[in-house]
Amino acid sequence: MAENLCGGLPPDICEQLSKEEQFIKIKVEKRRYGKEVTIIEGLGGNDSELKKIASELKSKLAAGGTVKDGKILIQGDHKEKVREILIKMGYAESNILVIE
Repeated sequence: MAENLCGGLPPDICEQLSKEEQFIKIKVEKRRYGKEVTIIEGLGGNDSELKKIASELKSKLAAGGTVKDGKILIQGDHKEKVREILIKMGYAESNILVIE
């Protein structure tokens, strides 16, 4: 399926192009009992890809989290750290918006 979208480009180049086109929003919400949750929206891909990204974020941040409704939820306020990690993972810095 990915080959059709990329018109025969090598998979690694195709993956880089798709990462650069994504517009990612990072925000923090307060939940029950004053707990904060970092929400990452706009990452394309299916659930298994999102779970892989979530797993990497959780291990680097030493925090729990989950994938729900196409969003990644990480326990705690990690918006700046998440932004830095996503940039290192190859996502375009200009396409990552941190909502205060």
